[in-house]
Amino acid sequence: MFQTARYISLFIILPLIILPLPLLLAADSAPDPRKPAAIETEGVPPVPAELQAKLAQYQNMRAAGFSGWDPAGKGILVRTRFGNSLQLHRVYEPGGRREQITFFDEPVDGGFIPGTKDEEILLSMGSGGNENNQIYFLDRKNFKTVLLTDGKSRNSIQAIRKNGSQMIIGSNQRNGRDTDLYIADPRKPGSMKMLMEVKNEFWSATDWSKDGRTLALIRTVSANESYPALLDVKSGKRDDLPPVTKEKASYGPMAFAPPDDTFIYCVHDALGEFAHVYSLRIIGNFGQIFDLAPQVAWDVSGLKVDDKSGQVAFSVNEDGASKVYVMANPLLKEMPVVPMPWNPRELKLPLGIVSSLEFSPDSKHLGFTLARPDAPADAYSVELENGKLTRWTYSEVGGLDPASFVTPTRIRFKSFDDREIPAHIYKPRSASEPNRAPVLINIHGGPESQAQPYFTGATQFYVNELGIAVIYPNVRGSSGYGKTYLKLDNAEKREDSVKDIGALLDWIAQQPDLDKNRVAVTGGSYGGYMVLASLVNFPDRIKAGVDAVGIANFNTFLQQTSAYRQDLRRVEYGDERDPKMKAFFEKISPANRVDKIKSDLLVVHGKNDPRVPFAEAQQIAAKVREKGRPVWTVYAANEGHGFGKKENVDYLRAVEVMFLKKSFGIE
Repeated sequence: MFQTARYISLFIILPLIILPLPLLLAADSAPDPRKPAAIETEGVPPVPAELQAKLAQYQNMRAAGFSGWDPAGKGILVRTRFGNSLQLHRVYEPGGRREQITFFDEPVDGGFIPGTKDEEILLSMGSGGNENNQIYFLDRKNFKTVLLTDGKSRNSIQAIRKNGSQMIIGSNQRNGRDTDLYIADPRKPGSMKMLMEVKNEFWSATDWSKDGRTLALIRTVSANESYPALLDVKSGKRDDLPPVTKEKASYGPMAFAPPDDTFIYCVHDALGEFAHVYSLRIIGNFGQIFDLAPQVAWDVSGLKVDDKSGQVAFSVNEDGASKVYVMANPLLKEMPVVPMPWNPRELKLPLGIVSSLEFSPDSKHLGFTLARPDAPADAYSVELENGKLTRWTYSEVGGLDPASFVTPTRIRFKSFDDREIPAHIYKPRSASEPNRAPVLINIHGGPESQAQPYFTGATQFYVNELGIAVIYPNVRGSSGYGKTYLKLDNAEKREDSVKDIGALLDWIAQQPDLDKNRVAVTGGSYGGYMVLASLVNFPDRIKAGVDAVGIANFNTFLQQTSAYRQDLRRVEYGDERDPKMKAFFEKISPANRVDKIKSDLLVVHGKNDPRVPFAEAQQIAAKVREKGRPVWTVYAANEGHGFGKKENVDYLRAVEVMFLKKSFGIE
């Protein structure tokens, strides 16, 4: 199952999440037998064997993601890990064994090619975290794996024709910067042909019409701004769809509507604060548009249309948790002049986060990944006629008692402008007024991501074994709370989101069972910047911080990030080539304010990171050390924007625990 950039699979994201924190011990004085060969450290003591043993159960939890139905109706494909990295597995019946079918050192993603009865699979895989993904054809019938791309550039699988005969590949092979669209046979190497050359823009193909003549495209400018279009595959002529309003809006995903592609379904926020799913006539009375679920008060986050029955399924992100709705084909009859009361049916699912929606080949079931707050993610399906829920995988929890797991509570706290900031808190059962719990604040990246109540072994370890409360805030600029909220941290408003962390510190100080004097912050990517900015702005209120693949200086980051990302990031953060913006970045960048940092610091980075260059970690670590502050560094030669290999993740988690225990004075 393949998804466009805005709707990334859960299992691409989770391995990159880094949890946290600090200390002052002697630098590495002896070899550490538990440190992987690709890891380089400074200031980090050896990991004690007893700590490694205590962490083992939490580190050997597993999760599984739904990756598609077998076109022949013989089961499903899932993505899970039994070795050192995520691989693809076949499951032939609910609760059945997981048969591993890919065996690479690197994490693999992929899905079945539609329109075939054979087990033909497309794979996507990079190397060492460099994100230069290559695409492979896996022929299970003939036991062959064939490279389809050039082996060097950055490639992504986009729309696949419904009969499986052609696909669209986004690739920067032409100049290393622009992502052009190519048409290719998914089974033949060397078949890539330029379909649409792109210059200084970012386009992606989201769906292919039933007759194969037209592609639905989206041009992404930022999280707040994108534009839909249709492309004639034969002539290459592109028709931009007229804007619904004069205001900038975000579009995607899009899908053609069976049976005749007269309409297209599109998720967008052009007509309100939240993104809804609309039908748009593209043939005949062009421009006729209807909201299929006007009663929904949150963002539609996922959309799937069944090519055979015309059924529509969509997921809604309601304050961080998912609801899923299904409706019969709304377009079996001519679209009326006035909207119909469609009233899509809500599926009764356990509380959690749903992704990777897909109808079964017989149109009778809907498959998906369900990540519950009290258990690892697994693959599920629901029978559409009667709502019966089926669990396909049962991921292991390391032999721990599931009843011991702590579930989060939703909270809201007021910030400097009286705006309420949403968050989730995992609180240890031992927390009380005489036994105040130390606090770890985990700040998401993006910056337009959203912290949702995912289950992780790391959080459960901190809460249950160390008695630490873990808070996941959604500071301004986070997605999921409307387009106005999403824009509140743009450009010169960047530090307003840092002020939200200050407001959270105020909230912590008011809680009788939390210890305001023992607070640490952690975050990855943009969250790493937020960590460093918090240490700079609140030096006396934070004990320590973990900066994972974070931005230390916006000017150097924007100048050195991979060329294909620069324009998108400049729209979000601001353009450092503008003298005023450059001066603003110089003012707020933590690397220029290290004299304010009093907390201990752990810096984590993959040397192959194409998003936030490794130099960002090097400069912040060096500058803080120059000021006499203790810094631990953990660098991986075989990782990129986050750690994805189990041996590296396990080692890093042990380092973080040592760091945290020292900082908080936990024995």
